[in-house]
Amino acid sequence: MVILAGSIAFSCMDKSSSPAERANSITGTWKLFSGTTIVKDDSTITDYTKDQEMIKIITDSHFAFFRHDLNKGKDSVKAIYSSGGGRYTLTGDQYVEQLDYCDAREWEGHDFHFTVSSKEDTLVQQGIEKIEDLGIDRVIIEKYTRVKK
Repeated sequence: MVILAGSIAFSCMDKSSSPAERANSITGTWKLFSGTTIVKDDSTITDYTKDQEMIKIITDSHFAFFRHDLNKGKDSVKAIYSSGGGRYTLTGDQYVEQLDYCDAREWEGHDFHFTVSSKEDTLVQQGIEKIEDLGIDRVIIEKYTRVKK
């Protein structure tokens, strides 16, 4: 009877709290739709569904991101291309990116600490981008939607 009750209790537990389940909940391809950047008291909100597009691909150990303008670089004022990637660790909701590759080479070799949450097809990543040598010190909040297969 005790074994049966224990088995029932175990089967009803929220298994999404295991490390493998949490990692699996963020793996996949994500499309950025909204980003907020906060520098001191100044906030900028960017709609990533207009004029540009960014995806982030997360495997069980690595991430990569690709961002470009939707005008194929033909508008010199709005031409954008950015990419990067590297390794990451995920402990609970603490997600740390180790940026190994980046088109902005001075960003390479830095770690970025974030809190992540995922619910259904939405991923929210919030944290601080800080590189003292470059004078970068800002909070970012990025919202992604899962790209369907």
